[in-house]
Amino acid sequence: MRIREAQPGDARAIAEVHVLAWQQAYADMLPADFLAALRVQDREAAWAESLTRGTPSLRVAEHGSRIVGFSAFGPCRDRGAAPTDHELWALYVLREHWSTGCGRRLWLASRSAMVERHATRISLWVLVGNERATRFYESAGFRAQPESLQAFTLGSTPVTEMRYEMDLVTGASPTPEAD
Repeated sequence: MRIREAQPGDARAIAEVHVLAWQQAYADMLPADFLAALRVQDREAAWAESLTRGTPSLRVAEHGSRIVGFSAFGPCRDRGAAPTDHELWALYVLREHWSTGCGRRLWLASRSAMVERHATRISLWVLVGNERATRFYESAGFRAQPESLQAFTLGSTPVTEMRYEMDLVTGASPTPEAD
């Protein structure tokens, strides 16, 4: 397994992982017709634009010559975020590479890059009910911010997401009251 910075030519492979990982990870949370309608071409265009723009930054996990996971990160997009607040925008790994250390290696490479960019806090958003992701991020040191709940609709399905945070200055995760 090799983790590297994504290149413009990786947009298609990233899009393929993105679509398939959504279909695998959210099969019990989102309608099958919504997941089946996800199009690699749509995601490819968006990731190609991101790679050209340089935001978010992307890392890919390669197994052999195949991209099997990716992470996207950059400045925190939350309203009122400080310039030193960063965000893990996405981290997806194909199911056959779950529990192999691939996700952890992508996370650590992303974290290292954010630290190099002087991040003092890292946040991310997780769909409520995504227990696998919740366990992963909590084991990495993130803590839920229950006051951050946001409801929206994916396809025709109402979902809620919650922000998780990690404070890099103190080494401690913020408590909900710290916000």
